[in-house]
Formats: sequence, structure tokens, C-alpha cells
Amino acid sequence: MQVPLKPHADSKSALQAATEPGISTSVSRLTGGSLILLDMQANETQVCVRYAETDQMGVVYYANYLVWMEVGRVEWCKAAGFNYRDMEQEDGVLLAVVEAQCRYLHPARFDDQVIVKTSVKKASSRMVHFGYEMRRAGDGRLLSTGETKHLFCGRDLKPVRLPARYYAQFGL
Repeated sequence: MQVPLKPHADSKSALQAATEPGISTSVSRLTGGSLILLDMQANETQVCVRYAETDQMGVVYYANYLVWMEVGRVEWCKAAGFNYRDMEQEDGVLLAVVEAQCRYLHPARFDDQVIVKTSVKKASSRMVHFGYEMRRAGDGRLLSTGETKHLFCGRDLKPVRLPARYYAQFGL
């Protein structure tokens, strides 16, 4: 499921992001010259909490949220029109995680349905920055937010530029 573009709440952040060299974001000019940063298309995917993903307290073990972010990224790629596997195999381009952050707000428990919303926050020909929201499907409660930053690299793990054929999907 894709979510429509929405204006960024902070116009100062929008201006900073829009003027950062090498970073691509969707920006609109309003009357009076104001800038609004538009988030890239978001994709939502659903996961069901397995018993094996919970800890002794009966809540999802913290590292599993990072696994769900990976599920979200792979599904975002498919929704954007390409398979991450094909990018690796055909183009030799890997997405190496260079930074990961997760903020835990409320616990998920066994058999909860969790919606993972994934979007690209920033992208350049060298890096991509994904953002995530994880919500319980039943009541929409925000469980967690997160971000990951990835370096495009080759099979030798050295930095490479994203092939031009993927520019549109990443908003470049």
C-alpha cells in the first residue's frame, strides 16, 4: 500500500535538506517563495509477531525491530519497481548499513499484526536514508520509529555510485 506525499512540518528543516549538496528531496515552492519538503512515497507492509520473536517478558525482543526494517526496505524496493536481489545480482550494488537507530515507544506482543511503514528520507548517488514507523494494526498505536543510513557499495564492499537506472526510484 502506498501513502501519498505529504508536506514536511518544519520549513526550516525543509530548507536545510533542500540545500544540502548531493541530497535529493522533493521540494515544492509555494507562493511567497516558501519551501515545503515532500517525503518520498512510503510503502506499508505487515508482519505477524511470531512467538520466537518475543523474550521472557512476552514482548518482542528489541533486535527484531531492525529485522522488520529490513523487511520494510525490501518491500519498499518492490513497490518502487525493482527487486533489491536483482540490484545485488545484476548490478553488483549492495546497501551496506552504516547507521541504524530505533526508538521503542510501546511493546509488541506475540501474534500482533504490525504495519511497517518505510520511506526514503534522503538520497544521493552514494547513500540512501530510510525512515520507518511500526504500528500495531489493530489499534494503530505507534510502537516504534527508526532510521537507517546505507552506503551503496560493490561486492568488494567499496563505495560505488548508484546506477542511473535507479535514480527515479530514489528521487534523484
